[in-house]
Amino acid sequence: MQNVVEVEPGRPAADGRPSAGPTYRSAFARDGFPPPVPGLDSCYDIFRMAVEKYPNNRMLGHRETVDGKAGAYVWKTYKEIFDIAKRIGNSIRICGLAKGSRCGIYGANCPEWIITMEACNAHGIYCVPLYDTLGAGAVEFILCHAEVEIAFAEEKKIELLLKTLPKSNEFLKTIVSFGKATQEQKEEASKYGLSIYSWDEFLSLAADQEFELPDKEKTDICTIMYTSGTTGDPKGVLISNASIICLIAGVDRLLNCVNEELAESDVYMSYLPLAHIFDRVVEELFIFHGASIGFWRGDVKLLVEDIGVLKPTILCAVPRVLDRIFSGLQAKISSGGFIKSTLFNLAYKFKQFRMMRGAKHDEAAAICDKVVFSKVKEGLGGNVRVILSGAAPLATHVEEYLRVVTCAHVIQGYGLTETCAGSFVSLPNQMSMIGTVGPPVPNIDVRLESVPEMDYDALASTARGEICIKGETLFSGYYKREDLTKEVLVDGWFHTGDIGEWQPDGSMKIIDRKKNIFKLSQGEYVAVENLENIYGLVSAVDSIWIYGNSFESFLVAVVNPNKEALESWAAANGISGDFESLCQNPKAKEYILGELSRIGKEKKLKGFEFIKDVHLEPVPFDMDRDLITPTYKKKRPQLLKYYQGIIDNMYKSAK
Repeated sequence: MQNVVEVEPGRPAADGRPSAGPTYRSAFARDGFPPPVPGLDSCYDIFRMAVEKYPNNRMLGHRETVDGKAGAYVWKTYKEIFDIAKRIGNSIRICGLAKGSRCGIYGANCPEWIITMEACNAHGIYCVPLYDTLGAGAVEFILCHAEVEIAFAEEKKIELLLKTLPKSNEFLKTIVSFGKATQEQKEEASKYGLSIYSWDEFLSLAADQEFELPDKEKTDICTIMYTSGTTGDPKGVLISNASIICLIAGVDRLLNCVNEELAESDVYMSYLPLAHIFDRVVEELFIFHGASIGFWRGDVKLLVEDIGVLKPTILCAVPRVLDRIFSGLQAKISSGGFIKSTLFNLAYKFKQFRMMRGAKHDEAAAICDKVVFSKVKEGLGGNVRVILSGAAPLATHVEEYLRVVTCAHVIQGYGLTETCAGSFVSLPNQMSMIGTVGPPVPNIDVRLESVPEMDYDALASTARGEICIKGETLFSGYYKREDLTKEVLVDGWFHTGDIGEWQPDGSMKIIDRKKNIFKLSQGEYVAVENLENIYGLVSAVDSIWIYGNSFESFLVAVVNPNKEALESWAAANGISGDFESLCQNPKAKEYILGELSRIGKEKKLKGFEFIKDVHLEPVPFDMDRDLITPTYKKKRPQLLKYYQGIIDNMYKSAK
């Protein structure tokens, strides 16, 4: 396989352990992984060295509100942020925290979030992000489980923190607002012996008192990052300094090898939650290079406007955001009239053809870029050169479309909190990698492990199996859950639970999820994630949750239909009504079932893999009802609980 090198042969099944395929690593690490940077031993060193090297570079920016309107971005330099972080660090120490203590951070991305993180890094204090998208129950759980002593929060989150009292009060003694704190909040907190400070008050708390910075080792923990998980309580993933440093070195080598190295002139739009590892490590990488990070205003409806003003060069996104961009472009083109849409489609087909034949995106159709696609580029600020998608699979048609029209590299990555995010990244200008997550990043070893009960064989000519990862980027364990750590970390290999398939070019394709398997009453196993990916190809389907169990012989599903597709089908068939009433129309159900059957036949699915009944749900699966995680993964037990009555009725009526 090109793009990877074999470093160890596969092994047969033995001693109750399944067989494993050969171990591979990136061809960019053929002669070894990137060497450590001298003096870089902790996350604090990333920041410290950037301040020494780029003191006057713009570091953090936000949009200032002038007369009720958002104005231009205003910036603070690396040196200015360093001075503020130093004061915050001293104030944290005044509150009694020391190396190894825990500090919670709760709220949307903003400069204060990063400043607090850097203050924690300086003093060896564990940074514990509190999810912006989790309910009060989970916030309370994390505060207690991680034994958080001080929590920083955006103004509107303080009330939610106060709701965790008195339980969290066993450890929590101080709350700091990123903005103001009201007298009422201070009085409420004082009942529990808790202090609340505004940001400005806390900045001055230590006055001129300075604390010596403790020694920090690579093996020290810098963050406990709680993963939302699809079942049970959140798990506290222990991330060391070494994990983040190693990740940065690997991504850096990868970018250099494909001639897309980061520079101090690069600009990043910070909007994906810093509470997740994906955004956290990207921002660390930008800081390492002395580049600039601009923050959004916290409203997804205003994100495109913020992007237009900031003009980022690198844009990280989750598929949901890229789906929105794709749908918006499609709507704009179809409403532009016959001539404009014909011109666009011709330009698209020509450039796509050239790119498929191996032309680089910026050389494939220069005239089309200038006349047609430059407008798309301008819509993203005009400077974006790389769009990186992560956290969930990006639909193949969306990835291909954006690669052609955005005049930027669109690449897809894969990683978990436990692997410190980026473990695989597809390579620029490699159209064969569409639909894959690319080869491994040059800092890890990867192998597939067979899953016999799902008929996945890691030693077959087309190798398929559970993706296992080894390397310094791996987490140090689950906090207070050694039992769970031992389940997934075996002989240094982290078992991801994701099923992958090696491609001839050395890239990895995610095809299934190990745990999402169940048996039907006739004894047939169903790999549900794989089926959802196939049925998700239907353009009339935005999202689908498939259900089956060992007491039933067939599958049913809850579908979020695509509004435009359903409404245009209704108009073509003379059926009236709004979207909600269409979802209740039996003919609409027949139409969606027919579309699902069509794709099932096309993909040669087995009889028991066909869906026998559907419920059309007009409201998308969301976090408000606890049906999906913050990274849009389905919470299957919660979906079953929520739709249990509907599922029961579908089984009754289909018999």
